[in-house]
Amino acid sequence: MDCVLLGDRHRELSEGVRGLLATMFAGVFTVADETSLLEGAARIQPTVIVVDLSLAGGDIVGFVRALRRQAPAVKVLLLTAHDETTVASAALAAGVDGVVFTRAIATDLLEAVEAVLAGRRYVSSAAAHRRPRGGVESEC
Repeated sequence: MDCVLLGDRHRELSEGVRGLLATMFAGVFTVADETSLLEGAARIQPTVIVVDLSLAGGDIVGFVRALRRQAPAVKVLLLTAHDETTVASAALAAGVDGVVFTRAIATDLLEAVEAVLAGRRYVSSAAAHRRPRGGVESEC
């Protein structure tokens, strides 16, 4: 059975995300803290983990490593309210498979899930429409 594990502290947001994910997965399991997320990953071995950045506790690298230890084959999709490309780049460098900005969940989440399941990395399309702060453009 394909299932997804959703880790999010924000009840209102997680209910909407859960509804979207239920259109793609036979089972959607929701947790609200890091400990439950790690235990759930080990127990159910989900196909995808969709998790809010706030559960990482400031250590995204350690957090992703811990998830991969619990469920080595899982695809990790990070949700974040921080819609700067630097946050997305850091998350991808830490080993997540995709990043969806919270403000783009309705338009990007299911596309992101499809992409990571197909073995591609994904960054929310909202990044392409974000203007740099202070009007200063920069390139990486």
